[in-house]
Amino acid sequence: MTPLAIGIDLGTSGARAVAMTHDFEIVAQGAAKLSDFGGNPRDPKIWWQAVEAALNAVLAQVDRTWVHAIAVDATSGTLLPVDAEGAPLAEPLMYDDKVGDAALLARIAAVIPAESAAHGATSGLAKALVFQDVAGVAKVLHQADWIAGRLAGHFRTTDENNALKTGYDPIDRRWPDWIAATGLSTTLLPRVVAPGTPLETIAPDMAGAFGLSEEVEIIAGTTDGCASFLATGADRPGDGVTALGSTLTLKLLSDRPIFAPDFGIYSHRINGTWLAGGASNSGGKVLAHFFSTDEISRLSAGIDANVPTGLDFYPLIEPGERFPVIDPAWPPRLDPRPTDDADFLKAMLEGISAIEKLGYDRLAELGAPPLRSMRSLGGGATNPAWTAIREMRLGVPFLPAHSQEAAAGTARLALIGLEAVGDL
Repeated sequence: MTPLAIGIDLGTSGARAVAMTHDFEIVAQGAAKLSDFGGNPRDPKIWWQAVEAALNAVLAQVDRTWVHAIAVDATSGTLLPVDAEGAPLAEPLMYDDKVGDAALLARIAAVIPAESAAHGATSGLAKALVFQDVAGVAKVLHQADWIAGRLAGHFRTTDENNALKTGYDPIDRRWPDWIAATGLSTTLLPRVVAPGTPLETIAPDMAGAFGLSEEVEIIAGTTDGCASFLATGADRPGDGVTALGSTLTLKLLSDRPIFAPDFGIYSHRINGTWLAGGASNSGGKVLAHFFSTDEISRLSAGIDANVPTGLDFYPLIEPGERFPVIDPAWPPRLDPRPTDDADFLKAMLEGISAIEKLGYDRLAELGAPPLRSMRSLGGGATNPAWTAIREMRLGVPFLPAHSQEAAAGTARLALIGLEAVGDL
């Protein structure tokens, strides 16, 4: 037998968990939907019930005495205020919720550095400023902090990746002085540690509830996006991971940080390297606007990727782009539309692939290493025609992802924590 690490991923629709050995073999998986417990994505009680169910599903498949570590990832930018005992005091603000207080946002804009990831109405910093006025608030936590806090028995710590959009400085590795100038009481912010840092052994009541040893280490986790990258097995500068979901999201492992707010680019510090990237407004949601899933599958089967359409599409549903360019008026290009639906789909796939290539080229122009390999995530990664178009466009080896599950990336962080305490 070998020590097992468990990664937990809390997403917008549910929780997933995996158990992993030291050589990254996944030996058990479990999942639970928020809808199984009422479905309200803003209710921390439902978050916890889904996590409990997913974790118990994994534990039922393994020898619990071999579980040595647990780490958690969750949606980046989801925050909640808690009291001194960790009890939620108000409805959380989710990752995509916007703060509408113009005066509050102006206070941030007056002092925030251009390279900070805490710009905008959806930032963790804006939400923290809202929550500091909640009666009895002791800490403002990210979603992953709260789940890990339940397991560890204290609510005072976050990780560098979740903290980034709340204003954390990953270069100097601290909450910067300018945050206080926004009017935020910095005592409300948790301490920050690197992902993969051992936090605490599991709280005795949690050990009892899950049938685990009280020596199980709770390890600092990360955001869902970073966890998804780690899950693929990408681990060298120049390794890229593209998520082909409703949007086109690019991440590249770099030996140096890349901060370019003019291009929607910022970097997470992780495992001694940097994860740089951005997300385009193009992607699968544009395809879904014109075709059903079944139609995309049927039409793709007739696409010959070796014969280009010659069209120069920039697939967007409406004007506006955020990466690899930032322009709220950036126009869609979807004309002239071919009479053959397969050619129309093909031209869109070519266009999205061109955006992907431009994104990685942009990162290299700004100092990141050139793309050397590609791993793909999301529904689009299963489309052979799209893959063939992307392979020709990017010109690098396409490698299989070790896992598509963000929880597997968080389990890798738990293994790093075990190594740090000499338990591997």
